[in-house]
Amino acid sequence: MQAPEILERIHRGEDSTTQFKQDVTDSNRLAEELVAFSNAEGGVLLIGVADDGIIVGLDELQIGRINQLVSNTASENVKPPIYPLTNIITLHAQRIIAVSVRKGDSKPYQTSKGFYLTKSGSDKRRMSQDELRRLFAESHRLFADEEALENSDVTDLNTESFYAFLDADNRDVYEELKHGKLALESVLQNLGLLRDKHLTLAGNLIFGKTPHRFSPSFYVDCVHFDGDDVDVDHFIAKSTLKGSLRQQYDGGMQFLQNNLRRIPISEGFNAQTRLEIDERVLGELLVNALVHRDYYIQSSVKVFVFNNRLELISPGKLPNSLTVEKIKSGLSVHRNPILNSICKSVLPYSGYGSGIKRVLRLNPAVTFYNDLDKEEFRCVIPREAIV
Repeated sequence: MQAPEILERIHRGEDSTTQFKQDVTDSNRLAEELVAFSNAEGGVLLIGVADDGIIVGLDELQIGRINQLVSNTASENVKPPIYPLTNIITLHAQRIIAVSVRKGDSKPYQTSKGFYLTKSGSDKRRMSQDELRRLFAESHRLFADEEALENSDVTDLNTESFYAFLDADNRDVYEELKHGKLALESVLQNLGLLRDKHLTLAGNLIFGKTPHRFSPSFYVDCVHFDGDDVDVDHFIAKSTLKGSLRQQYDGGMQFLQNNLRRIPISEGFNAQTRLEIDERVLGELLVNALVHRDYYIQSSVKVFVFNNRLELISPGKLPNSLTVEKIKSGLSVHRNPILNSICKSVLPYSGYGSGIKRVLRLNPAVTFYNDLDKEEFRCVIPREAIV
């Protein structure tokens, strides 16, 4: 975008495709502007221009901070993420930032606070239920795990792992594939693991050779803190778990087995022990975090061991109208339908919404928090006090 076009926009004033901001500091407010443009016809946000069209400009520190804020907000506070273009433009010896937002291809967009907005003249407004229903019907919105990963293809598939899954899950298809009666690409497409010749997010996370190559934000962060909060000066153990979902699950369970205490359940030379927290509880919660997390949020699952508790944190609040009370009663909504379907065969997971009920039956002290502000779902398990 060139200076003459920007000057013409400033001269015309704010409208449905042009918005002025003297400065931006709040990611939530910025997300609202980006969402409104994306749900309408697109537009340009001019930062460094006052509401009355006066060019106030930005200094070097402001430019660096705003560029980072725009990038982070577009990927973390807009769902699904968008990819605006930013240009630094000099007008009358003052520098401003022009943020160009395209008309969205995956409408409707929402903020991380759950607001669906669109432009209304030079202002913005919340979208009506009728508008939302129409846009959802028109967009045929893909779930996050259905989206194709650019630059990936079938050669990035761990075929040994996939064939082992197919052999156990559908022997007839496995035999037809093995004897050349079916094409590998066709089977993958039918399962939602390949789309437009690219691995989908589900295909990469479950059967990718190197999943982190195409999905670098989706891993498990494990930390054993030497205290009761994350601000302690020392941690006892730390591990970053990458790879397939099965590898992340196995690594997470191994970390917990290594960092939780074992309690004797019998006496003598060959005394048996148990983990201080039932391993069935740990397994259910870790699977839940991997399968049901929000993959539109570029963040890791977190396994935090403190002196007094264990926390498992999943990116994303509960979907749709789910509440903590509803999931405790066994109600579930499948945010990632392909993962939900296939992980029944690759993880210790039933997929019937019974996991949380089972956890509470085994350990009623487990507490669940649906944090709307932090956009995360947190499971907290008390640890037994050291005597």
